[in-house]
Amino acid sequence: MKNTTWQRRTLMACGLLATALAAGTASAQEKLRIAGNFAPDHSSSVAMQQFKKEVESASKGTLQIEVFDNMQLGGAQENVTQTRAGTIHMTWVGMAFLSRTVPELEAVSLPFMFPNREVAYKVMDGAVGDLIEAKMHDKGFTSLGFMELGARQVTNSVRPIKTMADLKGMKIRMQPNETHLATFRALGANPLAMDIKEVYSAMEQKVIDGHENPYALILSSRFNEVQKHVSNTAHFFDFIAVVANKKKFDSLSAEHKKIVQTAMSSAIKAQRTMATKADAESLAELQRKGMTYTEMPASEREAMRKATAGVVDDVKKRVGGTLVDQVLAAVKAAGG
Repeated sequence: MKNTTWQRRTLMACGLLATALAAGTASAQEKLRIAGNFAPDHSSSVAMQQFKKEVESASKGTLQIEVFDNMQLGGAQENVTQTRAGTIHMTWVGMAFLSRTVPELEAVSLPFMFPNREVAYKVMDGAVGDLIEAKMHDKGFTSLGFMELGARQVTNSVRPIKTMADLKGMKIRMQPNETHLATFRALGANPLAMDIKEVYSAMEQKVIDGHENPYALILSSRFNEVQKHVSNTAHFFDFIAVVANKKKFDSLSAEHKKIVQTAMSSAIKAQRTMATKADAESLAELQRKGMTYTEMPASEREAMRKATAGVVDDVKKRVGGTLVDQVLAAVKAAGG
């Protein structure tokens, strides 16, 4: 009888200890919710899955990452608003969608500014990135780096685009960024701001004639199903900003902050490599799927650059000439 009572008490004590340990683990565990609008097979979404694995492994499960891609928690602008409010903790989003809240981002969104991705990376990973991060802090965000969205190219369902004149009067969807909109007005088009979640149906129903995006996003969004023509306009080189709610990020322990920053740095590096490869492969796949590709001569892009020169002065008036001049100087120093 005594042995039975002792065993019962021992088992009960072990059970209580296990419950206490489980409760302690649960209370120590923290979750970060991160949302984006990119398709699951887009390089940025793949990189976020890598980020999730690295964080959870490095933190030994004390920091859990919940990834919501493909507009599961709303469109791009909604994700920005949710992150700023703290409804979600992080987002990865085309940088233009942040420009309504952080207008200084327009300083790195000038037309024909970056001649190639290597120059773009040097600029954004250097002092310019630090300047932009400070502006983001002022608006409640913590910057965790910049992935590649890529060179943006025009698609449409009306005619091939080989010259600037071919854009005249076309209704082209743009991101909600005043610099982007002003650029296409200067090129003679009729630009319209629209969230990415509305673009497919708008092109399908002929509400708009076309849009502009990097080849990989055109493919992953299946825009080839509702567009006939694509050209290598390369009018902007664009980034995906990864931002966290500043208050939430600041509340993390020093260890968790370091884990997040290290894992995100690794994910961004991997994404850029994937994006470079996907750029060429996606154009080939778009053509295989029936899109007509029209090569735009470099001389014509130079004419477009000259036609949009006034946009730079407009941006200086909106966000400050000093900041724009710093960005342009950094581009030149990087080889642009």
